[in-house]
Amino acid sequence: MGVAALIYEARWLLTSVALAIWVALKIKQYYRLRHFKGPFGTGWFEIWHGLAYLSENSHLKFKEATDKYGPIARIGPNELMTSSIELLTHINGARNGYTRTRWWYLVGRFVPDRDTIFSELNEDIHNKRRAQMAGGYSGKENHELESSVDIHVAELVQLIRTKHCSTETKTKPFDLARKTQYLALDVISHIGFGEPFGDLVTDQDVGGYIEDVDKGTRASVYLLGFGLTELALGTPLMHLLGRSEKAKTGFGGMTANTRRIISKRLEDDPDMSKGTDMLASWFRHGLDKEQLITESIFQLIAGAETAATSMRSIMLYLLTHPRVYTRLQAEVDAAVKDGRAAPYPNIVSNATQRQLPYLWACCKEGMRMHPAVTNSSQKKVPPGGNTVMMEGKTVYLPGGTNIGYCVWGLNRDQKIFGADADYYRPERWLNEEDPKKLAQMNQVHEMLFGYGKYQCLGKPIALMEIGKTIFELMRNFDWSVTNVEEPWKETNTSGIFMTQDFLVEATERSVS
Repeated sequence: MGVAALIYEARWLLTSVALAIWVALKIKQYYRLRHFKGPFGTGWFEIWHGLAYLSENSHLKFKEATDKYGPIARIGPNELMTSSIELLTHINGARNGYTRTRWWYLVGRFVPDRDTIFSELNEDIHNKRRAQMAGGYSGKENHELESSVDIHVAELVQLIRTKHCSTETKTKPFDLARKTQYLALDVISHIGFGEPFGDLVTDQDVGGYIEDVDKGTRASVYLLGFGLTELALGTPLMHLLGRSEKAKTGFGGMTANTRRIISKRLEDDPDMSKGTDMLASWFRHGLDKEQLITESIFQLIAGAETAATSMRSIMLYLLTHPRVYTRLQAEVDAAVKDGRAAPYPNIVSNATQRQLPYLWACCKEGMRMHPAVTNSSQKKVPPGGNTVMMEGKTVYLPGGTNIGYCVWGLNRDQKIFGADADYYRPERWLNEEDPKKLAQMNQVHEMLFGYGKYQCLGKPIALMEIGKTIFELMRNFDWSVTNVEEPWKETNTSGIFMTQDFLVEATERSVS
């Protein structure tokens, strides 16, 4: 009797053994985290976790879990989600032994065999890459950083003034969500590539980058939701999901466009000795051509989409809260009147806008109410496990467990932000008398940009761009929301928001 015949004869026995082994492994997996409660079935299967991403409202699903089951909720057989600031600061500490999880971070590998600073799992390589890239995000090496931002904020103001302003005789609604994307892409391409894409000047998505990001991030939802990320890397699925450079759209199309730009740049200036932008800095600090391509793609997505989301979120809350709107506009006008802000057409300096307390209370509160990024940023517990202190109690986390960051839950935590944490009130950042409480609130705000060794390198640029833009929009125009019943349409794709139809009306103000 042949081997095949023997296997056939014993098929039911083999099936029973395989099933028994599978059940035993499932039981073992369940009991590892049995002390952490979560939605039905999460101790046994990934279904709830996957469906949360596929719903395109994962931020709300995760908040519901931590609201119901506590600051650490179980969302999968080996996955926890936390809204504890104590645990999150501990996890992201420099020497605590937590590492990035393969399952989550590989979704940021836009080129099949090349990691970005986001997707790199090797801690030593990640730290080296951060050191190589840091100078490009600073004014010390990128000398035209602030002036580049100013150019495009001024272009946004000019675009609205010349093409989209409403008057007493004609209402001209326009999509502020799209205009903030134009601004963010022009800023990041200017400081990154040395020249902007030109979206604001042309009032269009030059090169189709916005369309590519939209398609690419939507494809990523399915990679995460169905657990296909690693399977897709380096296979024909990369083309189907728009990640192959042969694809005309999606991340593949973006990669091909970025390759053309960087190849031309290196052809014209092989040593990058003429540039003072990010590319030149990264090249001088040791990044090769392929690394320049992958990191440029990542910063286009991470830098542009998140800044645009923050700006439109802040504006939405300002436009729907007249008391706050009036007070902020008064602060802006006072800064112009007393000379702290240079007369228009000059753009407010970074130093000045950072010294306006109510402006930054409004910005922080807008970003708190609607964080720009809600990916879970899962970290893996060190192999030997880890005992941590939470709210005065010790909690043991088994080695190898994945722990995610519940962004929405933390930023709406009533223990930190008060009983009205679900409501927009910028004054909470100015009136808090307890210094420890205020420090904790600011720590939560810092966490929006990552924390510790994982903090976003582009944070200073983002804050500069956001503050300048909000100041100039409030200085130059009066605003209203066109569709008060549904101010915008929004979906959460892999932790990044895709927003459209944020229709607003802007009318001219007299400025000085």
